[in-house]
Amino acid sequence: MTTTTDPAPRPPEVPEQPLPAKSDGPPIPPAAVRPPITARPRPTASAAPVQAGAAVPGPVGAPPGRPPVTARPRPDAGAVPYRAASAPAAARVGAGPRPRTEGDWFLLPAPQPATPARLFCFPHAGGDATAFTPLARALAPAAEVWALRPPARGGRSREPMPADFAALVGAVTAAVAPHLGPGRRAAFYGQSFGALLAYEVARALPADRRPELVVVAGAPSPDEWTERGTKDLDAAELLRLTGLEELVRADPELVELALGGIRTDLAVSATYRYRPDAPIGSALYAVAGADDPMLATTDLTGWAAHTRGAFGHRVLPGGHLLATVDRPGPVDLLTSLLAPRPSPSTVPVGGGELPPW
Repeated sequence: MTTTTDPAPRPPEVPEQPLPAKSDGPPIPPAAVRPPITARPRPTASAAPVQAGAAVPGPVGAPPGRPPVTARPRPDAGAVPYRAASAPAAARVGAGPRPRTEGDWFLLPAPQPATPARLFCFPHAGGDATAFTPLARALAPAAEVWALRPPARGGRSREPMPADFAALVGAVTAAVAPHLGPGRRAAFYGQSFGALLAYEVARALPADRRPELVVVAGAPSPDEWTERGTKDLDAAELLRLTGLEELVRADPELVELALGGIRTDLAVSATYRYRPDAPIGSALYAVAGADDPMLATTDLTGWAAHTRGAFGHRVLPGGHLLATVDRPGPVDLLTSLLAPRPSPSTVPVGGGELPPW
């Protein structure tokens, strides 16, 4: 007897779904097909921008109660940065090239390599090159400041000061001479002890290396220095009279460093002896602060005898030191004096106001 086996049952056929007819509206998908995810349209150029802080709709299907997303405000060009910088840091931002030293003797607080004029600055007794940092930044780009770095302080604290004033003049003259000469205009600015040093260095330089202008501030003329100088002052009194005590007295270590530098320079200053040699041919300008407690008089005409060139003088608001670590000093005056000078035939010799050189 033959046994027959029934074939396995076939699955039911799924009827073919007809394509939807064309119409003006979107096609209606079959119920079994999940609707496609469409990209959120990007705003066109004509769309109104989302205002800062306005609610932005969440995605479709977001759970109820979810807080709306808020747009983060974008700063405009004139907005203040999120984290405000401190005053010293703000002063450093955009202040120009970084300071650099030139050999052992000079600091360039704000280098200006394209500037045709150099102003060599000589600090007061106990002072250092950093005293001229505000002045250097304020003068740029009219002049490039080269501030003298004396030994026995700051970055040269391990180096001894020359034994007397004549030796100091010789050392500074040898250091500054290679940076002077044809092709670049140069001027000296010194205050107090630095004024005397600037003048004597100008005298010691060869004629073809001398600066075109020497500006002396807060100092008696060389022939009066021995009688009216600082030989009878002690360091603490000088620190007070210069107004620097206010800057350092909160830090005993700074006070001692300042007093040590002043004592060193007072000892050198006491060895100065005026030599009635021929006066310099450079233009000379004398300046004093109206409230200087260290000058017996603000009559500066005694300096006129110490130049064969043009001479000028002025009394300005201020005390003994015009340029310090916290104020730039006579910026307007120096800018005017450092402006291109007229023809030499129009520069008067002797007293009166010194024209731009």
